[in-house]
Amino acid sequence: MEKKNKIAFITGATSGIGEATAKLFASNGIQLILCGRRKERLEALKKELGTKTEVHILSFDIRNKKEVFEAITSLPKEFSEIDILINNAGNAHGLEPIDEGDTDDWDSMIDINVKGLLYVSKAIVPRMVTKKSGHIINIGSTAAKEVYPNGGIYCATKHAVDAINQGMRIDLHKHGIRVGAVHPGLVETEFSKVRFKGDENRAENVYKGFEPLRPEDIADIVYFVVTRPYYVNITDLVVVPIAQATATILTKE
Repeated sequence: MEKKNKIAFITGATSGIGEATAKLFASNGIQLILCGRRKERLEALKKELGTKTEVHILSFDIRNKKEVFEAITSLPKEFSEIDILINNAGNAHGLEPIDEGDTDDWDSMIDINVKGLLYVSKAIVPRMVTKKSGHIINIGSTAAKEVYPNGGIYCATKHAVDAINQGMRIDLHKHGIRVGAVHPGLVETEFSKVRFKGDENRAENVYKGFEPLRPEDIADIVYFVVTRPYYVNITDLVVVPIAQATATILTKE
């Protein structure tokens, strides 16, 4: 990057890819605005990473439009000019065929994965437009590229992220704003534990018999993307573990 004091805004920073990205960014001198619902985790991260860079935390529910806009409006002046937006927050809820799906699960996925991403972007992107620079990374999924059994609604939300990413890039290129997406396959995080509503045995079985990606793998890729020369825009990147051919085709031991 041109300088070491850029400011990155990361949603879903309290675990998984968001946390790993925050740690890597901090190690490289990028200032951080870390967001999530779990305030105690945010405070622990601030304490840990504050020895390496400047850190500001925002605790809000990304599904709540009012909370999102109030939180971002509350940013102190020294954190108000955001250079990098990592739209990472997202969740899967349930894994059932569409006729058996829970509508509350559907609402949660749509509200977090699609509407939450849009709310945060709407609050931040005009600031980038004003200064005619910025970089947005939308964390999608291989579910943005294929649909698999019992995951239709989750896949629909990630297909939406893919479309929003493309639309953002088209709309914002005239303002000098870079936009791209990183679409991971199977990454061992709290993702499956959330999807299966705390059933740790079922969640652990998702990753048995092969070597999944780790959050740090995706963080490395995100850091690579945001540190390219400014004329380089990596717009769409899919990464999977070598064992994964599709969502349903895995080579296991």
